[in-house]
Amino acid sequence: MSQVLHTPPRTKAAPHRDLAALAARHGLSVSGARPTLPEYIRQLWARRHFVTAFATAKLTTTYSQAKLGQLWQVMTPLLNAAVYYFIFGVLLNTKRGVADFIPFLVTGVFVWTFTQTSIMTGTRAISSNIGLVRALHFPRAALPISFCLQQLQQLMFSMPALVFILLGVGVPPSLSWFLVVPALTLQFVFNAGISMIMARLGAETPDIAQLMPFILRTWMYISGVMWSIENLVEQHHGMPSWAADLLRANPAAVYIDLMRFALIDTFHASQLPPHVWLVATGWALAAGIGGFIYFWKAEETYGRG
Repeated sequence: MSQVLHTPPRTKAAPHRDLAALAARHGLSVSGARPTLPEYIRQLWARRHFVTAFATAKLTTTYSQAKLGQLWQVMTPLLNAAVYYFIFGVLLNTKRGVADFIPFLVTGVFVWTFTQTSIMTGTRAISSNIGLVRALHFPRAALPISFCLQQLQQLMFSMPALVFILLGVGVPPSLSWFLVVPALTLQFVFNAGISMIMARLGAETPDIAQLMPFILRTWMYISGVMWSIENLVEQHHGMPSWAADLLRANPAAVYIDLMRFALIDTFHASQLPPHVWLVATGWALAAGIGGFIYFWKAEETYGRG
């Protein structure tokens, strides 16, 4: 009688495991794979010169087709301030009870424009530069950060006009003007973080860019750009305390108030929300770190499809 030997069937290794082992043996890696967070930060820092050069080039070409050229960098926020002064200051009389309303308004418009344009350009940072994203290998976070840097450069370009207005209405220079540096630094970090969040969302859903003007306009109206939050709270005694606290803690309002406190001598510390520098730092760190990590997590998806 023949004896049948039962031998266990030979298991075949999964093909993808063989390929992975082969790639690892020869030092190959997945093309476009997301690097670790420390490595991503290192790559981004190594391309810091590209970030600054890209921002400067974008700033130079923004108004290159206009006859007045770069003067529009100053004229645009000034014209916005003039319109807001007529509508809110004259027609709605929001200037009542606000000392030095013109520098109060112009400072608010300049600072708000920095946040608004940073977020708007950041939303389209990936989708509007898809050719660059697909053609070159670089940390994609360089794009929204460079757009924020471009807006900071534009703000600095228009700052002499703001200083001229301050001096023209009799606001004297003071040492508090040096507080502009930490205030703008915190605002830049906050803007960059929000821009990276919106850049990822805009890359996944381009229609968000069409919705952002309405969201930003609503945000502007509740941020005290054209009116005083403290005056509003005082006039509406029945306003719930939590609503007043939300208005004061609004990050856009916080950075606007810090700039007003730094530049306008009649804007006193009593008009600032409690622990304002701590709140401003908290918003900057939460948005900057959170936005950077949120953007990095989708690094390998940008430019796909």
